[in-house]
Amino acid sequence: MTPSAPVNFPASTRPPATYWLTRFVLLRLLGAVYAVAFLVAAYQIIPLDGAHGLTPMGMQIDGMQNIAGRLGAFFQWPSLFWFGHSDGMLQATAWIGFALSCVVVAGFANAILMTLLWLLYMSYVHLGGLWYGYGWEIQLLETGFLGIFLCPLWDARPFSRRAPPVAILWLYRWLIFRIMLGAGLIKIRGDEAWRDLTALYYHFETQPIPNGLSRSFHFLPRVLLRAGTGLNHIAELGAPWLVFWPRTVRHCAGVIIIVFQFTLILSGNLSFLNWLTIIPALACFDDSFWRKILPGVLVCRAESAAAHTESSPTMQKTSWCVAALVALLSIPVVANLVSSHQAMNTSFDPLDLVNTYGAFGTVGRERLNLIVEGTDAAVPDEQADWKPYPYKGLPVDIMKRPPQIAPYQLRLDWQMWFAAMGSVQQYPFTLNLVWKLLHNDPATLSLFADNPFPGKPPSFIRLRLYKYKFAQPGNADGHYWEREVVGDWLSPVSVDNSALQFMLIQEKLLPALPKDLPPGQY
Repeated sequence: MTPSAPVNFPASTRPPATYWLTRFVLLRLLGAVYAVAFLVAAYQIIPLDGAHGLTPMGMQIDGMQNIAGRLGAFFQWPSLFWFGHSDGMLQATAWIGFALSCVVVAGFANAILMTLLWLLYMSYVHLGGLWYGYGWEIQLLETGFLGIFLCPLWDARPFSRRAPPVAILWLYRWLIFRIMLGAGLIKIRGDEAWRDLTALYYHFETQPIPNGLSRSFHFLPRVLLRAGTGLNHIAELGAPWLVFWPRTVRHCAGVIIIVFQFTLILSGNLSFLNWLTIIPALACFDDSFWRKILPGVLVCRAESAAAHTESSPTMQKTSWCVAALVALLSIPVVANLVSSHQAMNTSFDPLDLVNTYGAFGTVGRERLNLIVEGTDAAVPDEQADWKPYPYKGLPVDIMKRPPQIAPYQLRLDWQMWFAAMGSVQQYPFTLNLVWKLLHNDPATLSLFADNPFPGKPPSFIRLRLYKYKFAQPGNADGHYWEREVVGDWLSPVSVDNSALQFMLIQEKLLPALPKDLPPGQY
């Protein structure tokens, strides 16, 4: 028998579980998710939150200071951008975060590096406004915070001789328990479709951004869709309770949760949410699991590190202090979970250390899409030639198969999906979007797949609401979608429209501006 061959022990005499390989895999995936998140910021933060963005960060900071004062606002929404939020700093921070994330993906991580990643991304989450209001943003902060204490302070080698603190792995199990159970409870409490097992009749068609396989899932036989809803409940309401059990049961729970997340990855574009959710589920596995599936060279390196373990009382004591802090901060989270008025995706502390989660508490029965359309006609009536601005992810062209976007997130597309179910008053950034498109603003146009007016700006812009549904596969016209007009969400407006300018100034999205400013200065 070779030294690296596994030894089978009776269950009663198994050696204690080790987690060298678990830490290696968990941190690599955490680094990859951080890399995607920072890459999204690098390409989108300027048109969204830059000085001339759709919702300038400086304007949001002014509003926060008016509420709590500068010092109070800093402690309520801590962020590095309180010390400077120029476009250069916003973008440079994103690229620095991306570079550091790649270091972690390459296999090198210590507490200092993981702290930097956590602080940098928290800066975007707390001052990024509505573009960073998604549940996975605070989930990444909580996941990243725990990752700090999974590593040695200085030693960044992939297999350092400081063993992973078991207390932190239990905190990851506590995190995946809350993520899954919170998602399951909000569904059962929130929508009859989840209770009568019909939710998947609608979900794949009405989710924020479908992908290329969503239509195939939608047209599965209804008996399979009902069964799929039932399996959703097993994964979210049953499996979480097993993550605290002994090894074999815990491994099964981890497999169920991860397979469930991969199913969600295959069926839609849910940003990096599902990849992020896999991370704490990895803590269900110890090295006895990974030895069976990872390359032998990694297994040997992990065994070598385990054979030369150096104890670190400071690291262990710190991990137990973190566990005590998480236990204390979990009190309002547990109260929220058991409440009949459960809130989802909510933080109860300013650093987002322990949060409550949930997704799709209600399922839409029809898909509403908000399409931006422009014309260069003199009269903006139905006889005008209206051209759509194609999104990068949301459906517009009924002939086009949806692309695969996730784990990348198109933040404008997501907000336009929400806006379709609301009003201009609820989503005033759409006014600034229209204003910028009326001036062919390059940064704003970068958020779309194409500019239908490359030569000069359109004379009028309107936001039109459509109802979309999947076309039957193999239909004679080759349509991927069918759609019908619901009506104007925002009636046609021109650059000279005084009402539009007044509303922008009223919403503090724009100051009182002189006319005919060059593009990029709106």
